[in-house]
Amino acid sequence: MIPTSYPPAEEIARLTARMLLEIKAVHFNAHEPFTLASGLPSPTYIDCRKLISYPRIRSTLMDFLTITVMRNAGFEAFDNIAGGETAGIPFAAFVAERMALPMTYVRKKPKGYGRNARIEGAMSEGERVLLVEDLTTDGGSKLSFVDAIRETGATCGHTAVIFYYGIFPETEKTLGDHGVQLHSLCTWWDVLAEAKAQNAFDAETLAEVESFLNDPRAWQEANKS
Repeated sequence: MIPTSYPPAEEIARLTARMLLEIKAVHFNAHEPFTLASGLPSPTYIDCRKLISYPRIRSTLMDFLTITVMRNAGFEAFDNIAGGETAGIPFAAFVAERMALPMTYVRKKPKGYGRNARIEGAMSEGERVLLVEDLTTDGGSKLSFVDAIRETGATCGHTAVIFYYGIFPETEKTLGDHGVQLHSLCTWWDVLAEAKAQNAFDAETLAEVESFLNDPRAWQEANKS
């Protein structure tokens, strides 16, 4: 069912951050940094995949994501909802159900046998496709998915995520230069604000996280192992 309530974007961001903290999807560690997929260190880590195990929170966030996309892009802007392998697949299914649209998913690479397909499901030339993922850091990983969608003859000018790092200034330019607009529910800044409001972590940890968010590249360089 298409949601009919429309909370302001600021309230959506606050509530999303609160939910992520509540299910302990947010991890801060100032003393033993996490290693990101890039190989670089970070005092922050988020696990949006946990959301699929919490039905009430999951349902609310999928309402929020659907509302956000429709409000920003239009109510009749899409013909197909595509999830990126693997984390984006369940969220794409939930959004597609709410928008009463077909759902597909995009493989990271061809599966290597059979049709050697990257797109699973029915996607047709000329369809307007929304790419759904769990999160984005610098936007780079989205481009391969977008290109795979466009190779079918469909268009893809929008991607929607639950969580956007919001600390790398090149992200939206990277996507924009590729003809893609980003829609998201909250950023690390929203999570930090809510973590401070809840006293969810000690003051030293919160200060170190804030230092990272203000200049992530410098923090990573200073904390390389």
